[in-house]
Amino acid sequence: KMDFDVIHAHDWLTYSAGITAKKMSGKPLVVHMHATEFDRSGVNINPNVYDIERRGMEEADRVITVSNLTRATVIEKYGINPDKVYTVHNAVEPTDKEVEEVKRHVKEKVVTFLGRLTFQKGPEYFIEAASIILQHDPNVRFVMAGSGDLMNKMIRRVAKLKIGTRFHFTGFLKGADVDKMFLLSDVFVMPSVSEPFGIVPLEAMRSNVPVVISKQSGVAEILKHALKVDFWDVHGLADSIYALLHYKSLRETFQKYGKDEVDSLKWDNAAYKVTQVYQTLFK
Repeated sequence: KMDFDVIHAHDWLTYSAGITAKKMSGKPLVVHMHATEFDRSGVNINPNVYDIERRGMEEADRVITVSNLTRATVIEKYGINPDKVYTVHNAVEPTDKEVEEVKRHVKEKVVTFLGRLTFQKGPEYFIEAASIILQHDPNVRFVMAGSGDLMNKMIRRVAKLKIGTRFHFTGFLKGADVDKMFLLSDVFVMPSVSEPFGIVPLEAMRSNVPVVISKQSGVAEILKHALKVDFWDVHGLADSIYALLHYKSLRETFQKYGKDEVDSLKWDNAAYKVTQVYQTLFK
């Protein structure tokens, strides 16, 4: 039962079990921080969750974060020794699966937000940017694909801005429906307030969709062929979306080189970096 070398616990729900396993086995503990309570809740953090996260990282021999952004949060807000905190960025696998052809029944360009409708994901900034763009170009449709506790608030905001005829809510999408949504999209937007990493932009780029992402995201650290803006800068967000919609050469450049870039980000590379972290435990 003790024939293993390392305990690897992912996120706070597993940390208590990881600590117990470490004490029972004497084996080193690695905790993997995919998101912190500050990412999920902003300033209104749950102190119980925070305490579990902090204790898990304090007891751990190594801490892996999915971005340097998360690494900084772990060090600054949890007081964790930086010498034991390592960054391993996430990835996405290239895909050659067949996706059925999707017919577009609208002539307008389509701009898509895909994610949970929560504080963390910044859906309200997408709506404000949409309103700005529609004042200059009414021939654009915006799609908010996802569900969450801000759904009703977002619907009310769209109604108040009187952009409902150009703004669509799909509800939660998964699997093949996500792939179809990318096929229908001309631009993908991730305006997250705090995103430890953010795999969805990689999935969009893999589908040849140019992306606009928040600078407050881990994925912004590694992507070169993505437009990046501060999440609160709705005018900058609108300008970036507008540019990708209206300047064909810019859009095509981001499509081509973006897909090439994402295809080079493989999980095998991330896995190798994790094993390198393991190796530091036995030097």
